[in-house]
Amino acid sequence: MDRTIITLGASHADAATATLAAAFADDPAMSWIFPDPEVRARRLPGLMRWSFEDHLRHGMVLGTPGCEVVTLWRPPGTVHAHAKLTLPMMFKFLAMLGTGVQRAELLDRMIEKHLPAGEAQFYLRMAAVRPDRQAQGLGGLVIRAGLAQATSAGLPSALETAKESNVGLYRSLGFDVIKTWHPAKSGPQFWTMVCAAPVS
Repeated sequence: MDRTIITLGASHADAATATLAAAFADDPAMSWIFPDPEVRARRLPGLMRWSFEDHLRHGMVLGTPGCEVVTLWRPPGTVHAHAKLTLPMMFKFLAMLGTGVQRAELLDRMIEKHLPAGEAQFYLRMAAVRPDRQAQGLGGLVIRAGLAQATSAGLPSALETAKESNVGLYRSLGFDVIKTWHPAKSGPQFWTMVCAAPVS
């Protein structure tokens, strides 16, 4: 396996989508949006394909050439950007998310609420390691590559996770918890974390 970290493009869409969908199959946030495992398995590939393509247009996608690991980043200027809710886009989201659309929209608003304000930061929207390649250091490798770009720009980075087991990994990479929150009473706990800008 090639462990080189590259900027992924449109030709990686199928492999990246498969990795994202597999890695988030048991994620607490996705389990809350799609409580039925069969519905989740059916809906996640479409959602992850859209997320990947959205970050090709408005963000930065880093991973290995074989997409064993994939990260979706929002660089400065796009951190708080959202797709305009035109009528065609609303129909697209409904077709993609089905009955999960309301929870997905609520979660999106809550993530926005708890992210640090302003655009002078990098935002790690998603990080995924293919299940058969987990515990091999790939997550840390690719996240460090993104953090290196933030360091070069002299800016902090932010993320949120709904997996408590991820908090220790992100702490080891320089992130600190700044908030914990729930999207709703029935929703999972989230940790919003920030890696501070380098001291000049």
